[in-house]
Amino acid sequence: MSDFSLIREDTKNRMEKTIESLKADFGSLRAGRAHISLLDGIMVEAYGSMTPLSQVGTISVPDARTLSVSVWDRGLAKAVEKAIMESDLGLNPSSDGQLIRIPIPPLSEERRRELSKVAGKYAEASKVAIRNIRRDALDEVKKLKKDNLISEDDEKKYENEVQKLTDDATKKIDELLAQKEKDILQV
Repeated sequence: MSDFSLIREDTKNRMEKTIESLKADFGSLRAGRAHISLLDGIMVEAYGSMTPLSQVGTISVPDARTLSVSVWDRGLAKAVEKAIMESDLGLNPSSDGQLIRIPIPPLSEERRRELSKVAGKYAEASKVAIRNIRRDALDEVKKLKKDNLISEDDEKKYENEVQKLTDDATKKIDELLAQKEKDILQV
């Protein structure tokens, strides 16, 4: 395997991880509909330590405006309810024993705009990460040329390949952002 194919693989993998990270960030943004990933960051005080909500109960989506958490240990229901209320999601759960229902209130226009701006910031941070990955790859290509391991023509060709990977990743980020903004602004 040539030196450049290693650089290309590493660059491609790092860019894909950046895009996956952006998708996870977007998943945590509330778009007005119930989605299991909304509760991903919530930690519950269980058995003397902080535990992810998904490890103390089953999260489900009975309808578009409701989430429910079926707590496995009845004694943890109050702790789960408290953790959801104290999260910055603005949710008010109601409990009847082991089942906790969480109605998802509709988003105000102002809140939708705020969330859209947050999505834009996430996308911009991802683009910065992509540009940093491109810079690292181009530095490695320049080093190959400096060490006389590749010709000037190969250097140009490799730089163009790195730029194409960068353009593809940036385009994907723009598409994801457009879709997320559409989801957020849709009433």
